Amino acid sequence: MISGSGERWGYFPNDTAEGDRLGFGMKFSSMRGALLFLGLWIVLGLPAFGSDRLLPVLVSEPIFAPEARHNHASCMVEAPDGTVFVAWFNGSGERQANDVKLQASRRRPGARSWEPRFTLWDTPGFPDCNPSLHVDQQGRLWLFHAAILANTWESTLLQSRVSSQWRNRGPVRWDAMQPVLLAPGEDFLQAIQAYLPRLLVEQARPDLTAQQRKEVSEFIDGIHLGATNHLYSRLGWMPRAHLTTVAGRWMLPLYHDGYSISMVALSDDQGRSWRPSAPIVGLGNVQPSLTVRRDGSVVAWMRDNGPPPQRLLRAESWDRGETWTPAEDSEIPNPGSGAEVRVLRSGEWIFIGNDLESGRHSLAVWISHDEGFTWPIRRQLAGALPGQGSFSYPSLIETRDGWLHATWSEVLGGRETIRHARFNRAWVRSSEF
Repeated sequence: MISGSGERWGYFPNDTAEGDRLGFGMKFSSMRGALLFLGLWIVLGLPAFGSDRLLPVLVSEPIFAPEARHNHASCMVEAPDGTVFVAWFNGSGERQANDVKLQASRRRPGARSWEPRFTLWDTPGFPDCNPSLHVDQQGRLWLFHAAILANTWESTLLQSRVSSQWRNRGPVRWDAMQPVLLAPGEDFLQAIQAYLPRLLVEQARPDLTAQQRKEVSEFIDGIHLGATNHLYSRLGWMPRAHLTTVAGRWMLPLYHDGYSISMVALSDDQGRSWRPSAPIVGLGNVQPSLTVRRDGSVVAWMRDNGPPPQRLLRAESWDRGETWTPAEDSEIPNPGSGAEVRVLRSGEWIFIGNDLESGRHSLAVWISHDEGFTWPIRRQLAGALPGQGSFSYPSLIETRDGWLHATWSEVLGGRETIRHARFNRAWVRSSEF
């Protein structure tokens, strides 16, 4: 379990602090003892440290000192030179706070700490939220984010920026920027309206709380408004998780808090132009994360903002994201918070999110060997007693050296930071320390 104190657990190849703890449960009183042990390990020819090696390893640290300001919704990528690059939004609030901007930091290979954070983008007088990062085949950094025009999520203008000069220390220099303009057509609106009967049935459920019934009513109102207001259906689309590719097509997962549904922005020319997929309809399915099966079909995993049971919702596409099955409950609990599912180079799928139906005080990673049908390997990455901490909105990547990296929003004692962890699959599979 990870504490919020900044204490480092596990073995990190470039760490030199005394008392570092190896993930398999041995603790050394000095670095000399650890090095003697490692030398013996190598002489015996035992497996090296790494993502798929024998020894379980976890190292965690905050990217910056916890503070009173809101820091949230991180996204992470790896640069071609192995640098890990993380972005998030920072401000006095979220959509209603006009000082919210995007910040970022880098950690270079072999570095002992994160570089000082810097402003990645700031639209003066408007909140900038929900950064989603992507590195294309040319090694350029793409940033997708929500620019909030009128202090409501429904007024979001989806923006994109690209940079070939993002690896040096300090702020990124952007080569180009443009909005991602999407115009859902009549088929899109008809697909949403076709879901109205089920929403009406859910609204009448006797087991709903007053708040849940109010939320279903808001979904219904949004559908009616979108049928007559083109601005409503063209604004409000926000990113969250990583862009995914399939057979050369870019798929940017998006969601709309007014409709409380998801869709995918599709590009067949590497981001020069975009068009909307069919909607992913359901009961409060938002903030999708996409995984691609070996056969080319795509699975969307979505936060559950709808009525109980509280589960991560899933939908499938068999035509590279053009159309989608309705969103249905998976076996993974979800308390109404962001999650991500990624495909590892081994073919395994890894989930990271709050493994609860209520609260954000536990963050876990699960591994599946059968492309998300079952999740037999589960481990808590961060946790606290209910009401004593929050660990949410994670981002996860597998770097070229085989390590798994995760970042998430951490709130402890009223102060917030973005925490980073580096670990291997052996740690996920191992028992608790």
